[in-house]
This record gives sequence, C-alpha cells and structure tokens, in this order.
Amino acid sequence: SLYATNNQFQKAGPKGFIQVKIFENDNLYVRVDLPGVPDDAVRYRVDEVRKKIVLFSGETIANKMEGAREYSGSAGLGCDCCEITGVEAKMKHGVLRMIVSRVKVKDHENKCTLTVPPFTGKSGRYLEDHPFLVKGRKGPFVGEPIAKGGLFFSVDVPGVCGDDVDVLANENEVRFYAEVKNVYEHDESGRVYLGSVNLRTSSSSTCCQRSHG
Repeated sequence: SLYATNNQFQKAGPKGFIQVKIFENDNLYVRVDLPGVPDDAVRYRVDEVRKKIVLFSGETIANKMEGAREYSGSAGLGCDCCEITGVEAKMKHGVLRMIVSRVKVKDHENKCTLTVPPFTGKSGRYLEDHPFLVKGRKGPFVGEPIAKGGLFFSVDVPGVCGDDVDVLANENEVRFYAEVKNVYEHDESGRVYLGSVNLRTSSSSTCCQRSHG
C-alpha cells in the first residue's frame, strides 16, 4: 500500500516520514523526519552483527505544555549480498539525513535495489502516526486551551529553519506558513507548510511552538 502523507499541513515537497533511495554508485540516501529533536541529540550506529541496517534514535526537549517525544527506528539494506561499510549523518531542523555506503559480499550481476524500508517517501490517502515514535505526541499537531482564553498550539514543520516560519493571529484564527528555503543537495525540492487554527474564544492571546530542529 502507499505510504500516507505525514502532515496535513504540508503542501509541497518530499513526503513521508522516511525516504530511502539508491545513488548511481549504489550508496543509499536515507532521510528521516524526527521533528523536535535537537541537532546534537540524535544517535545512530550500524548493527555490528549483520551490518545490514543503521539504528537511530533521538529525543525532543520537554516543555510545560507537552512532554518529550522519543524516536527509535532503523533503515538500510534488505538483501543478503551487501554489507554497510560506513555512514555519514547530518541532523538539521528535525531531519536526519544519512549517506550509507556499502560493499558487495556476494558476487552477482544484478543491481541490488532491496532496501529497508522498501517504500521511498510515497503518499497515500490517510494520515498515519509516526512509525518511529516510541513515546509522546503522535500527531503532527496539537492545540490546547491555556489560561485567560488563549490557545497553545504546536505543529511539526520538519526541515524548516525557525526564521522561515510566519505566524499571523487575529481574534478568530491563527495562520502559519513555513518553507524550507535551503534545500539539501539530495532532496528533490524543499517543503512548504500552510495551515490555520480556529480559536475557541475571541481572545488573540496565543502561544506557538514549531517542532523543526
């Protein structure tokens, strides 16, 4: 089945919580959305026994309105003919990107295209929970009333720099627009997020958090 869009506010750009693609030199490119995880708070390692997958994990910083989120998952090879020889990883604005190098351990003529996971950022009809979330908020959005008639809302915009988020509030709604302006060299394009939140009261007192990096 097709993998669902992971964010109802995403209007353009690469979809899916994770994307795996194969370069011409047979190395893998892996992109994983880990919204809210700081750049220096991600961990990764190659499974030393089988040398087929990269294990990754990370945790967000907890705040008063919502607790921390924790992620744990894996990606890599779905074959028995190759082994991982190295990983170059970079975590930026809530997105982990890895270049995974490999070597053949069984000689054959066919190009190896089996990856874990097999889907590569495809999009389906329904929103799905983050497959690597092991603790904390599941959805990409939360809105909670706060004291004095205000509203706290938090929305995931992975890949977006904090300076590239615009939030406009009036008496009835909060609108936001976020755009990835510096596209990573192996991504097809940047992402664009656009949405609005209706306020439950006539107050325009609103607190906003963007879970990017």
